[in-house]
Amino acid sequence: MALFAIADLHLSLGEDKPMDVFAGWNDYTSRLENNWRKLVTDNDTVVVSGDISWAMKLEETLTDFTFIENLPGKKIFNKGNHDYWWSTKTKMDVFLKNNSLDSISILFNNSYVVDDYAICGTRGWFLENESQNDIKVLNREVGRLEMSIQSAIKTGREPIVFLHYPP
Repeated sequence: MALFAIADLHLSLGEDKPMDVFAGWNDYTSRLENNWRKLVTDNDTVVVSGDISWAMKLEETLTDFTFIENLPGKKIFNKGNHDYWWSTKTKMDVFLKNNSLDSISILFNNSYVVDDYAICGTRGWFLENESQNDIKVLNREVGRLEMSIQSAIKTGREPIVFLHYPP
């Protein structure tokens, strides 16, 4: 059983926002799928640490999430700055259940045990100009990270922290 991490998938299988307009992104979904299938087994876990789908609403993520669901392994989603579809954990969990997206879990103020580790984390934030709004968002993310780490500590496993924005 292995633990993998990836971020910035920027899937748009159900939306018209192709990433192949950028250099290096040509045919990236098939390359992603091929490499994922070569490396990841059904016994592995993949943390997808943000910028998962270009969808604007949770309901619009279904095509992208189904693509990920059909890949091997368990997946833990962490929020990124472009995940505009992100909602409450309850709404996201209900959406996943109602659409039989059983290999996907949401990391949001909580943690997940994977073997000897407790996966925790949050989006984080980039504090460039220290505006009042940026400080407010950063402080909120610090609180979310603290909750997630505390949840991980309660498991008795070693915490592994994932952030979309590096510290």
